[in-house]
Amino acid sequence: MALYLGLDSSTQSLSALVIDTDSGRIVRNDAVNFGNDLPEYGSPNGFLPHADPQVKHSNPLMWVAALDLLFGRMRASGFDFSAVAGISGAGQQHGSVYLATPIDEAGAWSPARSLVEQVQPLLSRPTSPIWMDSSTVAECREIADAAGGDAELVRITGSRAIERFTGPQIRKFWKTEPALYEKTREIHLVSSFVASVLAGRSVAIDFGDGAGMNLLDLAGARFSPKLLELTAPGLEAKLRPAVASNTIVGEIAPYFVERYGFSRGTPIVAFTVDNPSSLVGMGATEPGTAVISLGTSDTVFAAMREPRTDPRGFGHVFGNPAGGFMCLICFANGSLARERIREQLGLDWTAFERMVLEQSRPGNDGALLLPYFVPEITPKILNPKLELFGDPEFVALRDAPRVARAIVEAQALAMQRYSD
Repeated sequence: MALYLGLDSSTQSLSALVIDTDSGRIVRNDAVNFGNDLPEYGSPNGFLPHADPQVKHSNPLMWVAALDLLFGRMRASGFDFSAVAGISGAGQQHGSVYLATPIDEAGAWSPARSLVEQVQPLLSRPTSPIWMDSSTVAECREIADAAGGDAELVRITGSRAIERFTGPQIRKFWKTEPALYEKTREIHLVSSFVASVLAGRSVAIDFGDGAGMNLLDLAGARFSPKLLELTAPGLEAKLRPAVASNTIVGEIAPYFVERYGFSRGTPIVAFTVDNPSSLVGMGATEPGTAVISLGTSDTVFAAMREPRTDPRGFGHVFGNPAGGFMCLICFANGSLARERIREQLGLDWTAFERMVLEQSRPGNDGALLLPYFVPEITPKILNPKLELFGDPEFVALRDAPRVARAIVEAQALAMQRYSD
């Protein structure tokens, strides 16, 4: 029996899936919910509250604490980590972590102390901007202008300058906190950061996740020197060269061997990002199958053999972990928008589903809503609000079945409209 451990550090949770590859059986499925299980980090939905709705940051130590908590629970329940033959994983895309001391120079993690205690002194920046952040409008404009326009950025990176992408976030950090930027010696994405903590050494970003930075030259499979330099000074020295998604980047650190019972030498394969991982998991690594993923954000994606970009700037091109490329379009108002409507109607999920499927009709008798609770990526909306169009009962949120259907239909229509 060959067991492999997959980790997913998403917006709201850290999940672990253990698979027996001989039988194809899922052996374990465990998770830590950041809001419920780590309330001390003040992030009920996985990010910190902020007066500016366009600013969305998380505490990277929350992700570190989740590793110790998750592994501790699994071991306490009897799971034998020594049976794990290999580890890989994924992280929420675009989120970035800033270190004053590279993990290569941190020394071995001590099993007598928590990971949080040992990682905290390495940080140059206490918070991490995540994919929901849309506060970098000015930086996107500056990067696009310096690069020769959005069309040139799309040609090089597969995407126009996007507020949530890591390059504009790094530029904003350099502009607003230059001393802390200068102090920063190593920048990670969430995926490479978690992999680095597990390996106890600095691990590179993979092509799949790196494509969401406005920095990766897709054709050259490397970070673009031109884009690195125009984004922020000295940025190239703060990033390790990107690697293929199937690269073995290290072995499990002794901390996890001694504390949780992993076998020494257990290999770690480069972590990637959520949607490319879903492409693999759905068996859609070859062109011809489109996948819809409903999560904190909703996405539509498919494999491509060659990079083909969207001239309207809505879609993106990322690396396919199985080789080649993938196209993707992202909608920020996903599950959190559905949850907000459900909560406003005072429903549980069973009642919500029944109202959509049994108590309302397709087309919703013409009643519509625009479901924007947070700044939207597709279409670009920086000042979100919920708008309802229909009869007075519907607009006042008193017609629960039609309001429930309206959020689902609005999201489905957006997918159809912008994914054509």
